[in-house]
Amino acid sequence: MNKILKGVAAASLAFACTLGVAAAAEEEGHSAAEPTHFPIHKPAEMDWSFAGPFGTYDKAQLQRGLKIYREVCSACHSMELVAFRTLEDLGYSEAQVKTLAAEYEVEDGPNADGEMFQRPAIPSDHFPSPYPNSAAAAAANNGAVPPDFSLIAKARAVERGFPTFVFDIFTQYAEGGPDYIHALLTGYGHEAPEGMEIAAGTHYNPYFIAGKSLAMAQPITDGQVSYEDGSPETVDQYSRDVAAFLMWAAEPHMVARKQTGFSVIAFLILFAGLVYLTKRKVWSAVPH
Repeated sequence: MNKILKGVAAASLAFACTLGVAAAAEEEGHSAAEPTHFPIHKPAEMDWSFAGPFGTYDKAQLQRGLKIYREVCSACHSMELVAFRTLEDLGYSEAQVKTLAAEYEVEDGPNADGEMFQRPAIPSDHFPSPYPNSAAAAAANNGAVPPDFSLIAKARAVERGFPTFVFDIFTQYAEGGPDYIHALLTGYGHEAPEGMEIAAGTHYNPYFIAGKSLAMAQPITDGQVSYEDGSPETVDQYSRDVAAFLMWAAEPHMVARKQTGFSVIAFLILFAGLVYLTKRKVWSAVPH
């Protein structure tokens, strides 16, 4: 009886080992083609005018980014937290802002009959969504709801890890969102590695932060948008400009915040010096 039990146990162990080896081989073959982390490629750190403690926005670049958003991105993405009147910070006059806002229609009401109605937008309105609701947005985009762009530059960033994030404290690095947006928009056109399965209706992009592919097809190509200032009409330039604009949309008061922070630091340094000199004066005549 003992011999039979030992035989069964040995056979079970051998079978389990065989299954383990097969599973390991299958996993190894699978991992060779399928990624184990996202994004597959990390975005490159770009050179932005607003980087660092003394960085400022380039208004010409922001105006070009607004043009990209209006002519390309706004077909799917809203900016429901950004008011038209704030565009005056980009160098537009009040009359220009009114004209631009009037190109959009927003829902208002109810009227005297208790019904909602559409009217031209005014500067106090916000950029409207191109869809009446999220269900309509999903139905028009293969089941994926295009995210609102109001805070996208602050909401999307790739974790930089240790020890890089320690240095970021001193360099005031906060451009992870624009870096990611630029990388994503320029990341189309790569061929998926052999053996990697891409879901039907999606598009491979190694910089996508949430998976191998995303529902959005390549949104912009070279020469698609015309620039009046002579800037290059390339995907790289388009991506830089719209990423900078979305950073401004997410943090429009960044420059003022930096200036305030610098003033506070200067005051604290001066105050510390005065405190030290006062201490020396008060205690100079006291025997130690």
